[in-house]
Amino acid sequence: MPSTIIEKLWNEHLVADLGDGTSLIYIDRVFLHERTGSVALKSLEAASRSVRNPEQTFCTMDHIVDTFPGRTDKTMMPSGTDFIVATRDASHAAGINLFDLGDRRQGIAHVISPEQGIALPGVTLVCPDSHTGTLGGLGALAWGIGSTEAEHALVTKTLVVKKPKTMRVTFTGSLKPGITAKDMILKLIGEHTASGGIGYAIEFAGEAVRNLEIEARLTLCNMTVEFGAWSGMVAPDQKTIDYVKGRPYAPTDDQWDKAVEYWRTLKTDDGASFDKELVINCDEIVPQVSWGTSPMHETGIDQSVPDPATETDEGKRTAIEKALEYMALEPGTAMEGIPIDAAFIGSCTNSRISDLRAAAAILKGRKVADGVKAICVPGSGLVKAAAEAEGLDKIFTDAGFEWRESGCSMCFYAGGESFGFEERVVSSTNRNFENRQGPRTRTHLASPTTVAACAIKGHLTDVRNIDND
Repeated sequence: MPSTIIEKLWNEHLVADLGDGTSLIYIDRVFLHERTGSVALKSLEAASRSVRNPEQTFCTMDHIVDTFPGRTDKTMMPSGTDFIVATRDASHAAGINLFDLGDRRQGIAHVISPEQGIALPGVTLVCPDSHTGTLGGLGALAWGIGSTEAEHALVTKTLVVKKPKTMRVTFTGSLKPGITAKDMILKLIGEHTASGGIGYAIEFAGEAVRNLEIEARLTLCNMTVEFGAWSGMVAPDQKTIDYVKGRPYAPTDDQWDKAVEYWRTLKTDDGASFDKELVINCDEIVPQVSWGTSPMHETGIDQSVPDPATETDEGKRTAIEKALEYMALEPGTAMEGIPIDAAFIGSCTNSRISDLRAAAAILKGRKVADGVKAICVPGSGLVKAAAEAEGLDKIFTDAGFEWRESGCSMCFYAGGESFGFEERVVSSTNRNFENRQGPRTRTHLASPTTVAACAIKGHLTDVRNIDND
């Protein structure tokens, strides 16, 4: 019987069907970070339990650590140092792989996992972080879990999981200049809402997806959780194989040949059926920018702030009114031209070397507008080193951006770094929730190139026109 790639990976990792809609699934690799990792590891230690396969368990410092040059264990977050030290001590005691401060390999979990070859086609990978689905861009079956589930996975190499329904999202046509994977996923969420993927594992397919490079596929899958989905995935192809080859934790020698042979089988069979199908025409996508307090509150940069009065559903109308009040926006205001106070390039969504190259191409020879605070945070120490080797850091700093160490940084306020009260920020991150980037900070989500263009202009702008100014 023809099967989807999601069904194939599920069945290959199925330990037992528990008969109540849930399954016991084998977990290949577990990734931790200092915000939750220390909790899980210390809990195991207190219960006199050990990590079953430490060599397949990884941890990084990314959520709480500062990203300022010359950083130490000291953080802006109260008790943050305790989390860092506890994670370090617990990781060493458990014998797991730790990417610590001072290690060039340190960085955001979902950036260094592909970078190191920890995430691979066909593996199951879990992490106590909602954006773990990012790794589906390599053809991994990956999803976010809680600390208690992490403990179970660490000890037993299994998890009890409710089997998701399957959805295929096909992106037809081709992306126009200035349009990115970030615009694709924002368009999907905007059209089908933040709850459109609830209960589903998604395969992204179509010509436009196949044409994406691997790092762009990671961006696409990163925001499946913003669509409400359990996880997202792109079937591996030759691009995937080429990307993985030679990575530190990737197979080698004869194991590599066997792995490649297996990876080539990881595709949806002709005639396989999905529980739901969606189609997005890429020919119609323009640069996307959010206007409200959810990733689904987005529109094209050439459009206007929506008018809640046109919404017939009372609940939806109230939600739009609330979002506009928080964002201090008037209905009918043109998106292009809204002034900004700050710009941020970073996060597990858009902090890879390709993101920085694209933003630098916009910034080169230009200056950040007066009064705009602009920050760039590379996704890993290796991304930072690669960017500096190419001179990208100088392009950023010459333009007026701060150049930081790797970490989650201003993706969210929990690390202590934040923008000011009611500042308006255009950001390459994945969430624009209330207070996400600071106290009453007003966040507009966009691609790294759009963020760079907005930083130069001092207001929301269409990146496609930047060379015409």
